[in-house]
Amino acid sequence: MNARELAWPFFDDEHRALARAFDAWISDIAIEEDERDPDAAVRAWVRALAQGGWLSACTKLDVRTLCLLRERLAYRSALADFAFAMQGLGSGAISLFGDVRLRERFLPKVEAGTCIAAFALSEREAGSDVAAIATRAVRDGERYVIDGEKTWISNGGIADLYVVFARTSDSGAKGLTAFAIDADTPGFGIVERINTISPHPLGTLAFSRMTVPVERRIGAEGDGFKIAMATLDVFRSTVGAAALGFARRAYDETRAHVRSRQLFGAPLSALQLTQGAIADMALDIDASALLVYRAAWTKDGGAQRVTREAAMAKLFATEAAGRVCDRAVQLFGGRGVTRGEVVERLYRDVRALRIYEGASEIQKVVIARASMEE
Repeated sequence: MNARELAWPFFDDEHRALARAFDAWISDIAIEEDERDPDAAVRAWVRALAQGGWLSACTKLDVRTLCLLRERLAYRSALADFAFAMQGLGSGAISLFGDVRLRERFLPKVEAGTCIAAFALSEREAGSDVAAIATRAVRDGERYVIDGEKTWISNGGIADLYVVFARTSDSGAKGLTAFAIDADTPGFGIVERINTISPHPLGTLAFSRMTVPVERRIGAEGDGFKIAMATLDVFRSTVGAAALGFARRAYDETRAHVRSRQLFGAPLSALQLTQGAIADMALDIDASALLVYRAAWTKDGGAQRVTREAAMAKLFATEAAGRVCDRAVQLFGGRGVTRGEVVERLYRDVRALRIYEGASEIQKVVIARASMEE
């Protein structure tokens, strides 16, 4: 984000100062990343972000701050962005709906980087359709007994805290309840680690007669769907910000390349088709930024729900980032599909954003429903 964009009315002087301080901080951070061991890189980024004092943003939930930091982290590293994002999403339900005991137990540890967090919502038959969750929690006196399975869970296998959504009644969406669960709870286990095109810690969780005290419940029984949706309302905008960071990096790499690459006796940038591609990339980036920061500004301004704005930001920015990274690969030619090139990595990094926290198709449904209700 350049000086012109920081002057947008979405930001105040505190946000501008924070963005500049973060830019200075991250330029001095050196973390070695190995795609064969993403767990180690995520842990290292969590430690570094905690030492820098940046993880407090994950629990305070100022959405503009979250977006500003995620955009910059994604520009630098997909795993850096992932580490920061999951500290927020994984603890977000507690920040928003947890009682004093839960907040005091977990949030200071999340900020200190001593507690890695995870958001356990998805199941094999309940991804986009959250109301189809089958994992069940049965009340037994002052405890719940949980059985079931979760999959595609970010930080699955390395998290210390899992916010788990389970069914406590057969009342559809109104039958879900959220729980804060320690990774060492008896009856909890990791049954599979999942490898994806952009490596992240990802796993399948299993619960077998796992008992959880009633005080680990987040909110009231039956509030789970509301809690999940309100949490995603906050963090969907930040997914758009991450997409924006990936797109900006691809754009900057491409501009440098087309200026230096010689073709037919002139720079590649002299070709009108190249200029058209650069113009399309710039347009996608600015339009994404406006939608992302509008959604964040609206939420920070006190709006109870920003479902429509967050869905628009997430949908447009993630789809646009896919287009930007694809154009970058095309303009790099053979180098663009060569393992180890920045744009090749970005092409893989950006793809999952159109799926997680609500696929693009689901965002269209959300936008359409909200628009019809106006």
